[in-house]
Amino acid sequence: MALQEKYAELIQSATTMGVAGLAVAEQDGVLHVSGTANSTADYDALWALYNKIDPNMASGDLMMNIDIKADAGAQLKVTTDSTNLNIRSTPSTEGEIVGKAAHDEVVTLVEKTDDSWWKVRTKDGEEGYAYAQYLSPM
Repeated sequence: MALQEKYAELIQSATTMGVAGLAVAEQDGVLHVSGTANSTADYDALWALYNKIDPNMASGDLMMNIDIKADAGAQLKVTTDSTNLNIRSTPSTEGEIVGKAAHDEVVTLVEKTDDSWWKVRTKDGEEGYAYAQYLSPM
């Protein structure tokens, strides 16, 4: 089965979601899919679909590099289930907690440190790193 056929549902979903700059290319037996999702929900949906097609991503035949649309200064909503989001001194769970942002609170993006950690500023001016999975562009 060709990789684009195997992952056709994922590619179609990315297209339907309006993933910007969507690029799909096969190289050395690996399908590379990249682009920029409009929201954390879209990003999460694509990863969930990948896991559905290839449980636990065991086959290693897809390389997905999907970013989330958000530029410095963007307003982000805290999307934890109901708890506060820890703001840390370094982009790691080992970093000291320097602040908290409440569920549904709006914070400002300072910079995207990497795919997992973003530097943010709370309404109270606390600045530090938060786990990007719990932040959604508005």
